[in-house]
Amino acid sequence: MATSVGSLVIERDKCLKAYNSLALPARAEYFCEVSSVIEIRDALAFATSNKLSVIPLGAGSNIIFAADQNGLVMQLRLAGIAHEYPEDKRVNTVDVTFSAGENWHGAVEYCLSNGWYGLENLSLIPGNIGAAVIQNIGAYGVEISDVLVNVTAIDLLSGETLQLDKKDCCFGYRDSVFKNSLKDTCIVTAITLRLSRDPIINIGYPALAKYFLNVERPYSPAMVGDAVCAIRRSKLPDPKELANVGSFFKNPIISKSELRELQNKIKDEQVEFPFYNFKHDQVKVPAAWLVEHCRFKGYRRGSAGVHNDHALVLVNYNENQIDSSSGDLLALADEIVSAVKEKFNISLEMEPRIYGAI
Repeated sequence: MATSVGSLVIERDKCLKAYNSLALPARAEYFCEVSSVIEIRDALAFATSNKLSVIPLGAGSNIIFAADQNGLVMQLRLAGIAHEYPEDKRVNTVDVTFSAGENWHGAVEYCLSNGWYGLENLSLIPGNIGAAVIQNIGAYGVEISDVLVNVTAIDLLSGETLQLDKKDCCFGYRDSVFKNSLKDTCIVTAITLRLSRDPIINIGYPALAKYFLNVERPYSPAMVGDAVCAIRRSKLPDPKELANVGSFFKNPIISKSELRELQNKIKDEQVEFPFYNFKHDQVKVPAAWLVEHCRFKGYRRGSAGVHNDHALVLVNYNENQIDSSSGDLLALADEIVSAVKEKFNISLEMEPRIYGAI
């Protein structure tokens, strides 16, 4: 059963299995796809008149539907890319504006093909533009906040347009204002990034530096993008082939004094505790290493499991079953969090957002 509101079609009791990369068959009380700001405002008006909550949905690559969703699930299909060069011809940059429904990796490739650089290290990250800025995605030494100019959003209550500059976004490690004070209050509709028209080669991250040891110079941004894709494909399963949400846990940030305590604690195990300098007196610890050293790599719990090749990827092995659910996955996540806390006294934080937590 469907309802029409202007050009918008709103469906009832919609299965969401095809709309999340874990292939969880939760159902939405109401569901619509929006392709314009006008349709977003029509959908918000429908939700308000029917006293419904609104759940924005992008590519579904960083969410867990833990239950059926009450309210209106709104999938953002906003498309479009525009660019503007600076008036000062001596400034070799370009401002590129992406609509929130554009695919992230497609955007990276588009920029490379046009000679706009700075996103290569973020190649092959799943999901769409809108979620990328909410999560402040990052990989191989680069974060989207490094090149962000501003974000355009729509207020869920008033329907008014909001404009936030980089400072307003309060970016942190996998964090932003959209996960804190503006959480569930607005919908990102577009972002603008300032990219370089001069080639940028950023291969300082250890995995990239190792990859390029045997690669003949000169290097190009396209080569960096290809290297990132190759490294990611060698480690991470394709969600289209094996249901997952990519990295399940954030890399925890601890103080250097805590690091020294941990190094002393595990010195009898004859293993080297890995870390990366973060800022000030802090370091970042690879969550995958922590999970693996709690012996969870390849571990199964019911329909859920930890991937055989990457301990940071939790998989739904029951994706083709109509009774597939998030229960085993969340129980496994809790088991991992408890084990890491007990062994290392470090608290892991999940990256994906849980809707309808049980």
